[in-house]
Amino acid sequence: MSLKFAANLSFMFQEEQNLSKRYRAAKDAGFKFVEVGFPYDCGESLESIVNAKKEAGIEQVLVNAYPGDLKNGEMGIAALPHKRKEFQDKLELSIQYARALDCKRMHILAGLQPVYDDKTMEEEYLNNIEYAATRLQKEGILALIEPINSRVSFPKYFLSQPEKALKYVKKVNHPNLKMQFDFFHVQIMDGNLTSKLKEYLPHIGHIQISQVPDRGEPDDGGEINYRYIFKLLEDLHYDGYIGLEYKPRGDTVEGLKWVKEMGYSL
Repeated sequence: MSLKFAANLSFMFQEEQNLSKRYRAAKDAGFKFVEVGFPYDCGESLESIVNAKKEAGIEQVLVNAYPGDLKNGEMGIAALPHKRKEFQDKLELSIQYARALDCKRMHILAGLQPVYDDKTMEEEYLNNIEYAATRLQKEGILALIEPINSRVSFPKYFLSQPEKALKYVKKVNHPNLKMQFDFFHVQIMDGNLTSKLKEYLPHIGHIQISQVPDRGEPDDGGEINYRYIFKLLEDLHYDGYIGLEYKPRGDTVEGLKWVKEMGYSL
C-alpha cells in the first residue's frame, strides 16, 4: 500500500513568507495533501488562503482549531476554565476556516497550565472536547486531540501524556473524537513506539512525524527509525494521512530527498 504524506505548511516551505504561496510550493514539490496549524493570524485573509489552495489544486487534510493568543504564549484554550465562552465562539471561527478549505479534520489544542490545577482543567477540557466533537460532527469534521510533549516543546502543556489522551478519548466515548498521534511527541514522552502505535491505532484519526531530537526530516539522523515505522504502518494497514510536521534543516525541497531514498513518493 502507498502512504499518504501531507506537507505541514506552518512548518515547511518557510522560504515563502506568505502562507498562500506555500500551497503552490507544496504542489510544485509534488504534494497532493497539506495541513496547516495556524492560519488565523498569519496576516492573510481566509479568502486569499482559500484561493491559493484552489489554484494549487491540493487537498487540505487537517487544520488546528483557533489556538488563542500565540504571541502572548497561549497554545490552545480548551482546558482553560475562564475561556469556555471564547472556546465555543472561536470554534465557530475554526469551522468557518475548515468549511472554506474543505477540511475534514480539526485538532483541538488543550492549552497551557499557568494557574489552574489538573482536576479543574481536566473537567473543563472534557466538557469542551465533548462539545467540540458534537459540534464538529454536524459539519462532517473529525475532532482530534493530541498529546504534545512537555519536556522539550511546551513545558506547561496540559495534555502531554499519550496514555492520558487515550484515556480521554475513551472516557468521552464520542464517535467523532479521535487521537492525533505524533511520533515526535510520543517518543519524547514515552518511547515504546511499536506497542503504543498498535494499542492506539483503533483510536487514531491522524498521524504526524518528525525526527527526534531536532524535529527535522524523518531521515536516518535521529532516534526514530522511520524506515521501520513506515513499514509498520503499512503492515497495520493504516490508510490515513501522515502529516510532515517537521522543520526542514535547510531548503525544504532539497530536504525531501528522504521520500525517494526510503522508497516512497508524494
